[in-house]
Amino acid sequence: MPSLDQALRAALDARQNLLAELHAQGTDCYRLFHGSQEGAPGLTVDRYGPQLLVQSFHQPLQPDDLQAIASSVEAHLGQGLLPVYNDRSRGNSRIDRDPSLFQASDAALEDMIGHEWGLSYRVRGRHAGQDPLLFLDLRNARGWIKANSAGKSVLNLFAYTCGVGLCAAAGGAREVINLDFAQGNLGVGRENAALNPALPAMQFIQSDYFPAIRQLADLPISSRRGQKLPSYPRLQPRQFDLVFLDPPAWAKSAFGTVDLLRDYQSLLKPALQATAESGTLVCCNNLAKVEMSDWRTQVLRCAEKLGRSVQDCQVIAPASDFPSTDGKPPLKTLILRL
Repeated sequence: MPSLDQALRAALDARQNLLAELHAQGTDCYRLFHGSQEGAPGLTVDRYGPQLLVQSFHQPLQPDDLQAIASSVEAHLGQGLLPVYNDRSRGNSRIDRDPSLFQASDAALEDMIGHEWGLSYRVRGRHAGQDPLLFLDLRNARGWIKANSAGKSVLNLFAYTCGVGLCAAAGGAREVINLDFAQGNLGVGRENAALNPALPAMQFIQSDYFPAIRQLADLPISSRRGQKLPSYPRLQPRQFDLVFLDPPAWAKSAFGTVDLLRDYQSLLKPALQATAESGTLVCCNNLAKVEMSDWRTQVLRCAEKLGRSVQDCQVIAPASDFPSTDGKPPLKTLILRL
């Protein structure tokens, strides 16, 4: 097993051509070290614009190792970055802010701006949630959305901080609706929109996925065992030219359960029904234990049972800053042309 320093240097060297391409396209947010595949499981090193975000998931990183990582990255990039270290090895993967591990500077914890595909995004090394505000492995999918949204109505489901919606707006979509349950996520989405004032306005809907998508798909909303349902925004049935479905691995509410392993169909069916004839549904599954071939078969079978004929099915793979030695990256993305 190579030392951390050797593994990091090899990872940086392997990204030399990719980083040149990313910088040329207006991107300064990317993964510099993907530890699970590059020699240090449980460790990730990401750049978010002026910030260097180091995270550990299995065990805390030693201060000397953290400093060595920052020095190697800065030497390779030829510029200084502001380091933030989040140890997420404790229970429930929450961020440990123990200052004895590493004390980030005040400047490193300020609101910053990162860039991807020429667009500006809010960057925060620490915030109320546990994940970064922009998921870097979805960059290629966002790029595809930007290149294929012109003139289309776009529905961005489980929108998180609305990066997909932002790319759709930048790509010339005539309408973009971002839907997410968390007001905080949509708040960052609004910040991202404000950071790109030349783009057309997007819409933001705070709602649980199930009542929203079932209304759009003109399906009934049922309660659990006769329980009274919480209030939810009322929406009119309609279909969209382009629908993006990127659910979390698992979540439960009064309206239903998101479970990518056992019941992806309950998420996919109404999303398919909210996609217009000759429209496109882009769907994701981020569970590593789910095989692409099995999931693809499941998705196509679900569409067939609904009577939605899939004319073409393509794969969007993560970029090479998320290497996969077995060719089976956790994030799987399919483009379904109906």
